[in-house]
Amino acid sequence: MAKKKKKAAKKGKSREVLCVASKVKAYIKSKNMNTSAEAIGYLSERIYCMLDDATSRTRANGRKTVKAQDL
Repeated sequence: MAKKKKKAAKKGKSREVLCVASKVKAYIKSKNMNTSAEAIGYLSERIYCMLDDATSRTRANGRKTVKAQDL
């Protein structure tokens, strides 16, 4: 996972954050915890990895629609 992040950084690509930071922070705050600065970026990278895996499974199954079962 970290390797993919480093590859993106090496190529000069900056990925868009895929999660709503304020919602994530509010959820964590509701658990009486704090959110570090790196947490949102890392969570977004995890989402990118999940989506990459899901699209690979979808393609392998001969579909173009990502379904919940692919996640």
